[in-house]
Amino acid sequence: MTFHASLPRRAAAELIGTAGLLVVVIGSGIQAAALSRDTGVALVANSLASAIGLGLIITLFGPLSGAHLNPVVTLTSWWGRRSGGDGLGGREALVYTAAQTAGAIGGAVLAEAMFGRTPGTFATQVRDGGHLLVGEVVATAGLVLVIQGLGRIGRPRLIPAAVAAYIAAAIWFTSSGSFANPAGTIGRAFSDSFTGIAPQSLPGFVAAQLVGGALGLVLAGLLYGKTGKPGKPGNTGNTGKGAAAAHHAATVAEAEIGTDAVAEIPRTKEAYEPIG
Repeated sequence: MTFHASLPRRAAAELIGTAGLLVVVIGSGIQAAALSRDTGVALVANSLASAIGLGLIITLFGPLSGAHLNPVVTLTSWWGRRSGGDGLGGREALVYTAAQTAGAIGGAVLAEAMFGRTPGTFATQVRDGGHLLVGEVVATAGLVLVIQGLGRIGRPRLIPAAVAAYIAAAIWFTSSGSFANPAGTIGRAFSDSFTGIAPQSLPGFVAAQLVGGALGLVLAGLLYGKTGKPGKPGNTGNTGKGAAAAHHAATVAEAEIGTDAVAEIPRTKEAYEPIG
């Protein structure tokens, strides 16, 4: 039986999931930096742990809230609904975003406390420069394109593994280290560690991520067409139950990322295995 969760329960899933993601990202960064003085080795360990943790969190919370874990992913879901498809309403999007941000801050504080560090200490690592902002645009656009693309071609089951793999790669191929998540970026400002970011660097990074999210949506539209109701342009042309199944499968991909993420609550077995 498919599990249809209430908004408070979905918000709790987003809060806990995003907190868990930040614990993984920051905790593995602290551990890696403590065990190796080689920055490259530390980054390998941090990127692998972050990718594995993200994939597991998406798999676990996907059937409950969609495991967005990322305001950019939530905004793409909201935009999908405004464009005539399925997705989150405005109130739901606001609740998700608030839960993700609170969870990210809580996860950062927990990671600091877990390693015996002073919780709530702001990061001092300044990340500025136009090249880093370009990196964040690229990282976030690619993340949205992966999620949207897999959803629109009817392969939402691949999203957890694909998003995890993309983030692991983007940490290395982008100049910014692929934060690609406004909530996660804010949370990382509360950790003066290997993965931290100084508060004064937040506006530029968050703005670049929002631009990247919009760019990812545009690219998905150009490559795969617009999403729409079954039988309307942008779908496969199926009718009846087959069209409904395809439509719901595509809906699942409205999801982040994390670093950071996935979709609206699945309505059929086309996406995640339902709980119940």
